[in-house]
Amino acid sequence: MVDSRLSEPGDAVRRRRECESCGNRFTTYERVEEPNVTVLKRGGRRERFDRQKLLRGLVRAANKRPVSDEQLEQLAESIAGQVRRGGPQVEAGTIGDLAERGLASLDPVAAIQFASVYRNLADLDELEAVVRRFKEEPLPGGDQLAIDGAVPSDPQSSIGRSREIRPSRRRGHVRQS
Repeated sequence: MVDSRLSEPGDAVRRRRECESCGNRFTTYERVEEPNVTVLKRGGRRERFDRQKLLRGLVRAANKRPVSDEQLEQLAESIAGQVRRGGPQVEAGTIGDLAERGLASLDPVAAIQFASVYRNLADLDELEAVVRRFKEEPLPGGDQLAIDGAVPSDPQSSIGRSREIRPSRRRGHVRQS
């Protein structure tokens, strides 16, 4: 082993190795084995969540686009983390939506390429609807989390709102003129 370091805080350990017989160097990544998550497919089938399968789909969508392998690795790890935090089962559509949104924040064209396969787009009208959605829906910034459902700034949100609003009575305060 030539070098060993943590690639990102909390992520994989990156090791640079050198073959003793031929002298070639290569990199390996070691990750903690995570609990199994079952993916519920659209047709009712179930299969084990596979981070590498997710990464292959992201790489295929970002082929010949200005997205680095490191960005795709980070996106795959982020999605895998969200999937694992969601419990022992996840719907395939949830993973696809996370991948689509993540790619859109990196490169909208790669996200459209992903959506064309993931959503099985049949014609240009469906493609146009996806493009329009990407333009209209704000994406979270690099320093923001994607929030599903009501958000505190949403007028329809009930977060932080009491069921009944009563006028408050101040005690011991004197009005100032």
